[in-house]
Amino acid sequence: MAVEPKHAQQRNHPDGPAVARAVGDGRTLAATMPRLILEARRVAATVIHGLHGRRRAGPGENFWQYRRFVSGEPASRVDWRRSARDDHLYVRELEWEAAHTVWIWPDRSPSMVFASPHVPDSKLYRTLVIALALAEVLVEGGERVGIPGLMRPTGSRNVIDLMAQAIVHDRSERASLPPNFSPSPLAEIVLLSDLWSPIGEVRRVITQLSGSGARGHVVQIVDPAEETFPYWGRIEFVDPEGAGRITAGRAESWKADYTSRVKQHRDAIRSETDRLGFSFTIHRTDRPASELLLALHARIGAAMSDASARTHAPAQARAET
Repeated sequence: MAVEPKHAQQRNHPDGPAVARAVGDGRTLAATMPRLILEARRVAATVIHGLHGRRRAGPGENFWQYRRFVSGEPASRVDWRRSARDDHLYVRELEWEAAHTVWIWPDRSPSMVFASPHVPDSKLYRTLVIALALAEVLVEGGERVGIPGLMRPTGSRNVIDLMAQAIVHDRSERASLPPNFSPSPLAEIVLLSDLWSPIGEVRRVITQLSGSGARGHVVQIVDPAEETFPYWGRIEFVDPEGAGRITAGRAESWKADYTSRVKQHRDAIRSETDRLGFSFTIHRTDRPASELLLALHARIGAAMSDASARTHAPAQARAET
């Protein structure tokens, strides 16, 4: 019998994290936050250089494109000079770094405080660094960022501070998965979690989030020990969320069954994300945070470009040269 990875905390390892040390505790997290914010800004700086807002229709100063006039719009929006060239009416659109909304969900449940001796920081620390750094990069690029059920979308340049304050002062239950909410069809959702919740719960949440047509990116953040299961001998594993404990007389004999169950769980998640058009990424905490940030930024940019093209393509008519 294998232990679910969410339950695998090595209680008797002298360097292992004890549940009592959980940085999810409000006061401990508040003390950790200044270092975490500095790290997030450092990671964000690795991709912000050279970043430009995405061109979309909206208020601005620079010409972007002509598009067909839509019935019901004010006649004052018609560009009569361009419209005089053929039988259609056109509106002159200006360039705007339009603010799409990106919802970021950082899992702060008790299982996220785990950190094996192989890494300096917990899954929670890495998750929050990525969440804050991604928010800063996106706002710099002209987007709005929010946290489902915790912070309304904002395009403020001090988004890191706003997110940090919202997280530190949150006294609600630390859920593994985001609450039910209805993102707009053009929104993006980034789910950062260890995803060791029952697969039925994961499926339900991903399906619900995709219901409005929003695009999503599911990231499983894991400790390397949760992948390699480097345990041997008599070990007691404790569920950090209170479901109990289990003792392995010879932990090494559980490894094959454990890794098989991890693979099955991930295959099920990937099948669901593929079916719904979401991306799925696995990130280990012994890898650089900037590696995941770059990948997420690229995927969000590509998804938004596709969505924008689908929205404007039928009505667009580029300026004549």
